[in-house]
Formats: sequence, C-alpha cells, structure tokens
Amino acid sequence: MTTALITGSTAGIGAAFARRLAADGHDLVLVARDTGRLREQATELHDRHGIEAEVLTADLAQDNGIEAVADRLGDRKNPVDLLINNAGFGNKGRYLDVSMADELRMLKVHCEAVLRLTSAAAEAMRERGRGGVVNVASTAAFVPRGTYGASKAWVVQFTQGAALDLAGAGVRLMALCPGFVRTEFHERAGMGTDNIPNWMWLDADKVVAAALADLARGKTVSIPDPRYKALMGAAKLVPRGLLGGFSSRTGRKYGPR
Repeated sequence: MTTALITGSTAGIGAAFARRLAADGHDLVLVARDTGRLREQATELHDRHGIEAEVLTADLAQDNGIEAVADRLGDRKNPVDLLINNAGFGNKGRYLDVSMADELRMLKVHCEAVLRLTSAAAEAMRERGRGGVVNVASTAAFVPRGTYGASKAWVVQFTQGAALDLAGAGVRLMALCPGFVRTEFHERAGMGTDNIPNWMWLDADKVVAAALADLARGKTVSIPDPRYKALMGAAKLVPRGLLGGFSSRTGRKYGPR
C-alpha cells in the first residue's frame, strides 16, 4: 500500500484528491492549518475506506510549517510515494491594492513551499526509483493576470523543468492547471462568484480524476477539461499585449467585485 501526502487537504481540490486516493486504497498524510478539520477528515476517510490517515498541522506561509512537511517527506522509514502540492489562496484586489505582506505570503505558499516540498519529496523518490508529484497551478498561469497568475506560471515552469531533469529517474512531476473549480477558494478570498458563467465551473472530483489519468500517462502539464484546453490553445494565438488587456477586462468582469 502506498502513501500520498496532500497539502491543503481539508477543502476543494485537496479534499477531492484525499477522497479519490483513499478510495483507491492509498494511505494518506493530510496537511492543513486547522487541526480539528484534519482530524475529522482523517476519521471519515479511515472509517469509510479502511486506510490509515495521518494528520500533520502546518502553515505553509511559515518556515516551521514548511520544514515540518519537508521532514515528513524525507522520512525514509515511512516513505511518501505521491505528493500533492495543493495549498494555496487568492488575494482580493489588483496590483498595488493588495498589501506587500499578503503578496509575499502568497509567494511563500505558492512558490517557496512548492520548491522546498517538491525537492524534499523528489530526492527521497529518486533514491527509491519511483514516485510522483502533482503541483496544483491554474490556467491563470497562461495569461498576464497579476501576482496570482505569476506565481502559478512559476509553478508550471518549475515543474516542467524539474520533470526534464529527473527524466529516467522513475519520478513523475506534473503541474495541474484547472480553471474555475467549485471550492471554498473564492469565498476565503472574499471574491464574489455570481458573475462567473455556469459553463466555466469545473467539478473538483472530475478535475482530480483527469489529473491522475494524465499523471499516469506521463504528462508534465494537465489542463483537465476540453473547454479550458480550447481556451488556452486560443490564448497562444493572441498577441501578448492584446491578451493582457483582455485578461484584465475579463478579470474585472468575472473576478472579485
């Protein structure tokens, strides 16, 4: 039986990964900031699927939180076979409207934590000759749209580069790039969602199913829906200046109000 570690496991895409992997028979290490929610989740998944679910409370915006998770990933006696770097958040407001402290906190979680945790996991996996890492990014990575999109673009580029460097080592790395997913993400950021068309919403469980299928196929980037694949394909054909203006207007229309 293999073990998967999921950051941001108590809600949204992270919770969907936990449900799917538990149903498939994987033991879990569940990581989030809320110990109470983690324990409830661990108990539910254990009782429903008979798997072992370990709880690890950590704030990935803090060095000690990142270090605690990295130490667990580096434990050779209790190895982690699959890492899901899912923890993340959004800030409400345009560039210069968001405080520098909040911008730096986002980069800590989206970039530094992803780098350090991926490295801890991949080093141990390379020694064993097997393992996988899914770094949750976003389709926002492919359009010029503020600090959030920039941080997710870093996740995509880092993951693709690391995947090339580890080719042949038995370690698979993939960036998962969904669009709008019905989770707690927007509510936590104080973003309204009533103005987002229904056709743009994705189901978290379907996103996870597509992601795991793409990981098994050896893909390094997964856009888990035909609608968003078409949109991102079209975006490549649009000049960057024009795309930047369009993404800014779209963000004001479909983003936080």
